[in-house]
Amino acid sequence: MNQTGSVFTRRANRRKFLKNGLIAAGAATVGGGMLTGPLSAFGEDRDDDERAPITKGDIAILTFLSALEEIEEDLWTQYSELGGVQDNEVSGVNSGNSLYQAALQILDGDMPQYIHDNTDDEISHHRFLNNFLASKGAKTVDLSKNFATLPSSTADGAQQIGRLTNLTQLTIDTSFWSRYRSVTNPDFDLDARFVQAVPTLSVNQHTAIPRSNADTAGSSIGSLSTHLQAIAFTAGFHFAFIEQGGSSLYPTLARKVTNLQVLRILLSIGPSETMHFQTWQDKAGNALALTDVDNGPGGTGATVTFTDLSKAQGETNPESLNGDTLQANLIMPEPCDFIDPALGPVAIVRPTSTNLNGAVAAVLGLVNDGLFIGQPQQFVDILFDLAHEADIARREF
Repeated sequence: MNQTGSVFTRRANRRKFLKNGLIAAGAATVGGGMLTGPLSAFGEDRDDDERAPITKGDIAILTFLSALEEIEEDLWTQYSELGGVQDNEVSGVNSGNSLYQAALQILDGDMPQYIHDNTDDEISHHRFLNNFLASKGAKTVDLSKNFATLPSSTADGAQQIGRLTNLTQLTIDTSFWSRYRSVTNPDFDLDARFVQAVPTLSVNQHTAIPRSNADTAGSSIGSLSTHLQAIAFTAGFHFAFIEQGGSSLYPTLARKVTNLQVLRILLSIGPSETMHFQTWQDKAGNALALTDVDNGPGGTGATVTFTDLSKAQGETNPESLNGDTLQANLIMPEPCDFIDPALGPVAIVRPTSTNLNGAVAAVLGLVNDGLFIGQPQQFVDILFDLAHEADIARREF
């Protein structure tokens, strides 16, 4: 391999190789594909920037994603302060909230570790995207400078700092649950209506964190109140809702990218969001059957009812909206139509159309979720402006 490396040291030599199909004596034969750039076997992918410049559209996409990752960093930090493993890896964690952690562990004993790690990932995404933008002379994103003004929870474990997001008045769309378990692709059937896993979460407003110690009152490690369990289960479904959006958004925007290095970034960060989603939808399925009315101090009066999804009807053949898509262990994506129905169904990330899960659609989903209740209209307008610029980006040739 060292013998052949010199053949690729100059672009002209590489073009000559591609033209003649020859290589120095003793080199292995290359087959099965076209060589359109330097192979990683011969060094780093140093010509990503040479293939195409970083366009205005590329910068718009990265800028929007950095803003979105900062929002995720903010919300996940709140979850981690209360429910995550407490250590020095995630900045700002302290004592945690042992009662909230115990309620989350009904979903899975490792929930505190998973929450901690998801938080660490989102912090790294925002930091990396900002660093990359700065390295290219582009403006970085810091929404917290002007908009981290929302109040924190006052429950034990929460830092008393300003926040970008509101986790106490959520209206959570849990249709992601049946969307992935259905043979119906929303990109093909715009009229499809997907079953809500928890219909009562999709209406009214619910808290996903204890707002104060009043929400943990009456609970002990060995005896958790129905109210605190309901808060933890709400969080479990909210985790999956947030990460499902990222799973779709990255491949949607990747289709608009021109520069190969920027494309590599999206194709590398996107799958980590999918790993998060796969984890959270699995854990949410462990919620116990219960009903809670949020009538305590600071409560919204909303009723939430969780059913035991582990006892949902077995898988139908084929799984579809006409069958039962609620079964808790159906966590793999059901094959569905893609590109052309004539090609047959295939298991994919969905949706990936701009109108359903582009940047503007993603922001609208977060607004409808209630994450920005309490923020000024200027904050939402900035997000929609960034999203619009990302959506109108086009791959240039």
